[in-house]
Amino acid sequence: MNELVVISGKGGTGKTSVVASFAALAKKAVLVDCDVDAADLHLVLKPRILSRNTFSGGSCARIMPGHCTACGKCEELCRYDAIFYNGPGNGRVAKTFRVDPIACEGCGVCAWFCEEKAIEFAPAESGQWFVSETRHGPMVHARLGVAAENSGKLVSLIRTEAKQLAVKRKYDLVIIDGSPGIGCPVIASVTGASLVLAVTEPTLSGMHDFRRLAQLASHFGIKTLVCVNKWDLNPELAEQIEAEAGRLGVETVGRIRYDGAVTQAQIKAQSVVEFTDNGAAADMRRLWSDVSDRLGRVIPLVPR
Repeated sequence: MNELVVISGKGGTGKTSVVASFAALAKKAVLVDCDVDAADLHLVLKPRILSRNTFSGGSCARIMPGHCTACGKCEELCRYDAIFYNGPGNGRVAKTFRVDPIACEGCGVCAWFCEEKAIEFAPAESGQWFVSETRHGPMVHARLGVAAENSGKLVSLIRTEAKQLAVKRKYDLVIIDGSPGIGCPVIASVTGASLVLAVTEPTLSGMHDFRRLAQLASHFGIKTLVCVNKWDLNPELAEQIEAEAGRLGVETVGRIRYDGAVTQAQIKAQSVVEFTDNGAAADMRRLWSDVSDRLGRVIPLVPR
């Protein structure tokens, strides 16, 4: 099974636009949105949710007011200032302590040292993940809750579910919309992948971000390609990025021009290749052909 991961150094470079076009052009592929902190692939693909599942990325403490004696040991030990002396009374004390679930880091120290066993330490719901159907095939995606963490763990979970779904449906390609940057969610997105496509833009920050992505992929021994989006806004810098890619051993597989049709397509909840045949859509088609070739197989395009 091949896993193609599309990543970028930051948000807004066009990574999801590329994935949406690949979804329209690929045949028999499972789609995954691993940008769980700010997922947006669903805005273009409009998935119909088939199953909804709870994700727990850790545990959270909760003080049970009826058992609390307000001794203050928990507040004294909490290094994250997550415990406050303003909980409800219980007949024995006028006030008890309470835990702020957002500030709580889930270390469990308070529960461990509470002599009254008044602190419940249980898995906390951090978000949800979904298995859906789109007009271009199955899709696995997720949404973290407000201020929730452990997105790397959630990324690994939905990647695993996507591969299992691909096996079940006898698909041999998984296309992943990776997280931006180089942090834990990105590492979880690319680890063990067949091929990484880095989407960058012709700016100084784009050059800097691409270097970091190339170094990350090289560290994990993953073959990496690069595509310069909106290259015609600064052709000179686009050439510099491509030259830097060559120096780093990364192959350039395409350029995508700036095209207002991409935005118009998004307004209509479409990928640009569904919206038009010209401009950036033609660039996307060439890019997909080149990338699929480098996956070691030619994946048929959907007839138009």
